[in-house]
Amino acid sequence: MTHATRNRVFAAGAILVALGALGFVSMGDLGENLVYYWSPSELAAAKAPADATVRLGGMVVPGTYTWDRETHTVTFDVTDTKTTVRVVNQGNPPEMFREGIGVVVEGRMGSDGVFRSDKVMVKHDNEYQPPHEGERPEDIYKEIARTLDEGS
Repeated sequence: MTHATRNRVFAAGAILVALGALGFVSMGDLGENLVYYWSPSELAAAKAPADATVRLGGMVVPGTYTWDRETHTVTFDVTDTKTTVRVVNQGNPPEMFREGIGVVVEGRMGSDGVFRSDKVMVKHDNEYQPPHEGERPEDIYKEIARTLDEGS
């Protein structure tokens, strides 16, 4: 074997070892940090243990949203059109939260059939739309507050 060939084999071996080490480090302990994403039907069928933290995704059912500003509790139903799950979230809802929108909530299923969440994430597109000409930010804030008041 020539000196150049030996250097190429050594370099290829070193790259493979480095990639293997990187893969091991990136995948190690990954299982401890996984949070599963389930639909309401999957959650109901799985009979998830009360101590399992899961992500539940679906659409907020219109007419089910309530927000108690004093206790900072949001209550709503999430559906996948087959099964509906009642969700109680402790905390203020995200600004973009409303009925009929897709959400992912993270929490635990209670023995009473109510999903208790500590995190609500809304699905939305990333398109920014500036206010229309002549529209003031104060008017937008008032409209958001009015919409939230109607929902509670």
